[in-house]
Amino acid sequence: MGEFEVGQRIVHLAAIEDRGHVLAAVNAAAHQDADLIQKSGIEESGIDRRAAHGYVYKLMDKGGPTDVRESYFKEASEEMIRARTLCAKANATLPDDHSYMKYLEELFGRDLSDVRILTPFICDFGNRVKFGKGVFLNHSAILSASGGIEFEDGVIVAPGVRIATINHDMNNRHTIYTYGKVTVKKNAWLGMNVTICPGVTIGDNVTIGAGSVVVKDIPSNSVAVGNPARVVRNIKDATTTS
Repeated sequence: MGEFEVGQRIVHLAAIEDRGHVLAAVNAAAHQDADLIQKSGIEESGIDRRAAHGYVYKLMDKGGPTDVRESYFKEASEEMIRARTLCAKANATLPDDHSYMKYLEELFGRDLSDVRILTPFICDFGNRVKFGKGVFLNHSAILSASGGIEFEDGVIVAPGVRIATINHDMNNRHTIYTYGKVTVKKNAWLGMNVTICPGVTIGDNVTIGAGSVVVKDIPSNSVAVGNPARVVRNIKDATTTS
């Protein structure tokens, strides 16, 4: 399996095959780093603390697994509460009062003058979502974003779209999670009530028909529909937005 970086430490996993042993090795290194931080006193520095803590997101970026019982998961739990609170504030603002966007800008940590998002809207990890230019998310979108979501330029998302980037371990489904980033490439259009599953990439200029469930990558310049979604035709002479 190679090696895994935790803080300033390298955990060698070449000879580890059992998932529980992998978790134990990562958790042990994480706890050691936390002890070193506390003893050195650098935890008082916000920058140093963030640099040392981010290993929960490194686990997510590598597909997991993570264990909610471990102390390192607290960072993720805090982000979930932050995100849910900001979404609740945005959703509690009348839609004709554009001040709701300030809560979404705080959620995503960026100016959203080049992105349009309609409420109600739900996202559980604002720090795991990236937007290109000219992205439009219609109302009632649900982003389960811990594994990472990227919308490239010109993406259109219809009402009721759901994007999942997290999965539960089949044997330890209450505590152990795995992840897969979802990428929606330039000028793609997700129809009403589409569901995108973890690890999927939607290609440039793709159209996903309403109600479809996408479980695998969809190639550029194509139309896909159904459950599971399958390509039914290609789009000739498609062009992406600049």
